[in-house]
Amino acid sequence: MATPTSENETFPPDRASIAASGSSSVHGDAEPPSSGRGRFSRLPEIAGAGFLPLGLIARLPLAMLTVGALTLVTAATNSYAFGGFAAGAVGIGSALGAPVLGFLADRYGQRPVLLLSAALNTLAIVALLAVSGLSGTGTGILPTLAAAFVMGATCPQIGPLARVRWMALTQGKRSTDLDTALSYESTADELTFVLGPALVGLLASLIAPWLPLALAAVLTLAFVSAFAVHPTERAVIPLRRRPRTRISVEVSTPKTTHTGLLVALPVLGMVMMGTFFGSTQTALIAFAGGFGAETAAGLLYAVMGISSAITALSVAYWPQRFPPPLRWVAAAAVMSAAALLPLLAPDIPFMLAALLVLGFPVGPTMVTIFSVGSLVAPKHLVGTVMTLLASGIVAGTALGASIAGALAESSALSAFTVPVAAAVVLLLLGLVSVGVLRRRPDMPSVEDTAA
Repeated sequence: MATPTSENETFPPDRASIAASGSSSVHGDAEPPSSGRGRFSRLPEIAGAGFLPLGLIARLPLAMLTVGALTLVTAATNSYAFGGFAAGAVGIGSALGAPVLGFLADRYGQRPVLLLSAALNTLAIVALLAVSGLSGTGTGILPTLAAAFVMGATCPQIGPLARVRWMALTQGKRSTDLDTALSYESTADELTFVLGPALVGLLASLIAPWLPLALAAVLTLAFVSAFAVHPTERAVIPLRRRPRTRISVEVSTPKTTHTGLLVALPVLGMVMMGTFFGSTQTALIAFAGGFGAETAAGLLYAVMGISSAITALSVAYWPQRFPPPLRWVAAAAVMSAAALLPLLAPDIPFMLAALLVLGFPVGPTMVTIFSVGSLVAPKHLVGTVMTLLASGIVAGTALGASIAGALAESSALSAFTVPVAAAVVLLLLGLVSVGVLRRRPDMPSVEDTAA
């Protein structure tokens, strides 16, 4: 099968999972480095020029749904509580539905699953728009919450499935290509989760509260469908089209349980990343409220998102001799120290500086956890693992927001202890991953042999 590139490269065969970069024995030296060309210029060559902007826009609806539901239902009911319930229903639906969509994509292929989820998600958005006006009545909140839940559960998981495609596309190429692709994907996530809520607020305040969700539905139908049928989809071979003999060997091997424990490490890491994000957002609302500027909390948080996105891109240039588990420990250690800075902020300018510094280790930490996830994921469940990582962020965000919200009742300072705790737990998980993966330095080769 030919790629969509002008160089007529071929997609790899049925290898959807490869070892995280830093293990040059897996990638080999198929392509010597070329001088004068940036690593990110390789990505359009590998996947086609249109894949990057397509994936960026296609994931934007996911970043709009939670805030869009909050805005719409709050405006329809004049109740922040109902709006919060609706936003929570979206988050719970996404956390539960994402791994299911990932498993179905692994088994049946990304194209049919994405097309179906795009259609169902659009219908769920339309349903929420239709029933949100009913939520002001006694039992009317139930249809609203149901529609919000289905909207979250059916939301297409573009970010995780794009990472699965990169893992297949970079098979056998330069050892830096996967790191570069994962760095770009994490930066795209950061940008969309900064731009998405901002777009919702702009459209809702200037035009109408229903418009952001209507736009999300249009973007889902158009761009998710285009992403589903993009030629890169052919690089990932679904489970049902793989030889049964290999599947049975993988399932019956004694390492299955051990692999499950390894997968739990990055998943827990992403739960802690989400806890960090959710608690930081909530703590910033409480902090800004102390200055009578609650609406500025989003702008404060965006400062951290910008510095995080920049350093996420830098991971592509980190030495390949610096393996992902050690990167996790280093980035989480800096993150734990930087998380103390908001505790010292006496005013908004100091907080802006603290958040700018805090964002620097956040991006590399997230990129690295995805890299570890790619290292430990079973080949036949890569999409499932990637969506588990993404849903871990969603679940952690809800957890962090709830804990920090309870502590914020006493003071914003108390709420800022939650991101510190989340960063410390991330550091501990990183240390565990170093110890566990060091015992299996040959794991990529073992996985390849098992195939």
